[in-house]
Amino acid sequence: MARGLNKVMIIGNVGNDPEMRYTPSGRPLTSFSIATSRSWTTSEGERREATEWFRVVAWGNLAEICSKYLSKGSRVYVEGRLQTRSWESQGQKQYRTELVANEMVLLDRREPEELDAQDEEEL
Repeated sequence: MARGLNKVMIIGNVGNDPEMRYTPSGRPLTSFSIATSRSWTTSEGERREATEWFRVVAWGNLAEICSKYLSKGSRVYVEGRLQTRSWESQGQKQYRTELVANEMVLLDRREPEELDAQDEEEL
């Protein structure tokens, strides 16, 4: 059977402060949104811009780092995979596609003393 590829890489700005919580088993989970923008010029010479929003979910140690260092407006690189989950709400099936992060790089300039040494290795 042939293997597939599900890999997403985005650079954008965090749209809301990350929300961290824990699963019943105690596993950390952080979710936040990222906006990416692109611009182009139409054939008539008009400048256009479009923004795409991504819902990001990070687990474990990465969840804790995202919660600690990201805030609304932070410029960030996130790499991971797309995952669609579904649930039932008021008798209707709901769907959400999320970017499940496995790597995050903070692109904002920060002074080295603001980062913990252990976290710096993770970023």
